[in-house]
Amino acid sequence: MKILVTGAAGFIGFHTSQRLLEAGHEVIGLDNLNDYYDINLKNDRLNILQKFESFSFRQNNLEDKEGIDRIFQEDRPQRVIHLAAQAGVRYSIEHPEVYIQSNIIGTFNILEGCRHNKVEHLVYASSSSVYGLNTNYPFSVQDDVSHPVSFYGATKVSNELMAHSYSHLYGIPTTGLRFFTVYGPWGRPDMALFLFTRNILAAKPIDVYNHGKMERDFTYIDDIIEGIYRIVQKAPQTDSDWSGDNPNPASSSAPYRLYNIGSNSPVQLMDYVREIESNLGIKAELNMMPMQSGDVKKSHADVSDLIRDFDYTPEWTIKKGIKNFINWYLEYYQVKRPSS
Repeated sequence: MKILVTGAAGFIGFHTSQRLLEAGHEVIGLDNLNDYYDINLKNDRLNILQKFESFSFRQNNLEDKEGIDRIFQEDRPQRVIHLAAQAGVRYSIEHPEVYIQSNIIGTFNILEGCRHNKVEHLVYASSSSVYGLNTNYPFSVQDDVSHPVSFYGATKVSNELMAHSYSHLYGIPTTGLRFFTVYGPWGRPDMALFLFTRNILAAKPIDVYNHGKMERDFTYIDDIIEGIYRIVQKAPQTDSDWSGDNPNPASSSAPYRLYNIGSNSPVQLMDYVREIESNLGIKAELNMMPMQSGDVKKSHADVSDLIRDFDYTPEWTIKKGIKNFINWYLEYYQVKRPSS
């Protein structure tokens, strides 16, 4: 199968592309290689992918419609995994215009490419951020998502609505995946695990928001990739039981689905910090901070729909996952393991 993966040099895009290539699929990787975080990390991920003969790379901005159209017309992907986006809840508070360009206009261009080139299935990244003010745990794809607390979350809600309209109007099968706090080797430097590890090793304090009284459905990258790999191969069908009198937000009379991908096992933030400390053998200096704008106190994924439809079972605990990340970090940055 020929699959276009947008954001291929990013954290999830890199792992997704690698999994597809190892399984024998042809991957066209798209990325603009921006400098939102360390470009060297993106280039090193890309270097690994370029060792595969069945991988080809296209550098392009999502908002460049002519460039995106050209990629679809020349490469003719059968399926698309759209992971490229401007990430970061906190960054969206100061730079909302960037999110309009990348997440709204960029996703529109991908939808248009799928529409005009008979793509069999579009899988796209949404986010747990869509749940916003919802405190009905665990978060279900049946829940209302009309109260996001970050502009990033608002753009992801918009992406889901845009995808539904294209599924309804043009019959394009689309599946949206709400990711929950993804972590693991080759992760993003702006994420908590990366920031905490780097600062602890440098004997710098780590910022702990809401004074540590937070819970997250931390999801190890391998569990995320397993879900994506299964889902891209099975395009959604119309839901014959769907009714406009009692509309299910996660399905439709169109070929449209939404799923949570998470561990379904939220962890206290301070337990997460202690696991990092244990693996490094260093006690962290904690800088206790108030709650940040745009953040939420807890996330918890209900993955029952994913289990039902794809026999998906998250397998990674933070004990195994953090250990893997720390081992990667020390090797990648050539940091000597601290002596206990």
